[in-house]
Amino acid sequence: MADFDKQDFFTDPAIADDNTGYVAHMRSKCPVLREPHHGVFMVTGYDAALEVLGTRSGSFSSAVAVTGPIPPLPFTPHGDDIREQVRENRPNMVWTEHLATMDGEEHAKNRALIQQLLTHKRLKANENFVAGLVIRLVDAVIDKGACEITEDFAHALSTLVIADLLGVPEEEHAGLIDLIGLPPTQMGGDAGHKVQADPLTWLHDRFRGYLLDRKANPRDDMMTDLVQSRYKDGSEPTLERLTRLACFLFGAGQDTSARLVAFSFRVLGDQPEIQAQLRAEPERIPDFIEEVLRMYYPVKTLSRLAVEPTEVAGVAVPVGAILTINTGGANHDPHRFPDPERFDFNRPNVRDHISFSRGSHACLGAPLARMEVRVALEQFLSRTSDIRISEAHHGPRESRRYACEPTYLLSGLQALHVEWDKA
Repeated sequence: MADFDKQDFFTDPAIADDNTGYVAHMRSKCPVLREPHHGVFMVTGYDAALEVLGTRSGSFSSAVAVTGPIPPLPFTPHGDDIREQVRENRPNMVWTEHLATMDGEEHAKNRALIQQLLTHKRLKANENFVAGLVIRLVDAVIDKGACEITEDFAHALSTLVIADLLGVPEEEHAGLIDLIGLPPTQMGGDAGHKVQADPLTWLHDRFRGYLLDRKANPRDDMMTDLVQSRYKDGSEPTLERLTRLACFLFGAGQDTSARLVAFSFRVLGDQPEIQAQLRAEPERIPDFIEEVLRMYYPVKTLSRLAVEPTEVAGVAVPVGAILTINTGGANHDPHRFPDPERFDFNRPNVRDHISFSRGSHACLGAPLARMEVRVALEQFLSRTSDIRISEAHHGPRESRRYACEPTYLLSGLQALHVEWDKA
């Protein structure tokens, strides 16, 4: 039995395999509770999470959204309003040049820049691409009767979908798949809990080159529209800003969808009765995906920095404190989702999860992720009669063995071996 009071959520790999147990323990004490190792306020209740992301979001900075308390702030907060301190110290903080960590007007104008590019026409064209891509990817594995789903299917699917949406040249797709498949150390990033100034640096030169090419040779793609875009006031974004936006879109779009595909196959294999229901009622696949998102949430945490004294769920939060919203805590809050550990895509509030965040920082790519997973499941279910988890790799149903990624930020399976019978 784990002693959650002694375990450090941010550095103990064991919690990666029992995140649900940890957050349930914290929530049982208080939905906003200060943990002892880093002084972080752990937000594990649904209503408290919505306060931070919505009604009280003005009291917080997203500068630490990705990193939480590691590394610590590069300055000592002073006074009752540290917004200016945050602005001055952003160059010394990690990840703060990306959309997810921007605040206020800077965030609003860059988010609007991306939103105007995600047109219905472009997303519809991308869906047509996804349909053909899924068929090709399934064709490549269907006769084998088995595969490791993350590497042999989900990884390629999510990479090629976002590459197509952005307009990455088709002849470079295979190279990107190989590159993303490398260990983080070979890509210039860091594994586990380590962080560096910008983990997407390894993409910068590539995407800067794409944007410069589109500026000189426009095409009918999203990166051409991006390099030609202007802020609402008519000003022109710098090439460096556009490069970071493109890298962030690619990295976020590739990663979350791949995790969601793997989690979906885990449920299909672990719960054959649900798989049977989806085969009989494929129109319910969208609801199934929402419940997968609630149960398994690809992004485990979202952190915020209090820029003024405030309170959340009646708990006083001092200026300079870091809050970490635990997505699983909110998604498994029994006050919002009765019997939260039971997978039930018939819940009347099945879309109420916060797996794509909420408020001004809600995920722009959520419709894309939902679409590509839906198409993938439709195709796999139609071409098989039974999908199973490999007992040789993961053990029998009553005692599965799944290796989770040892990180406090992301929730994911290191591998998922599945087997099937062709239809």
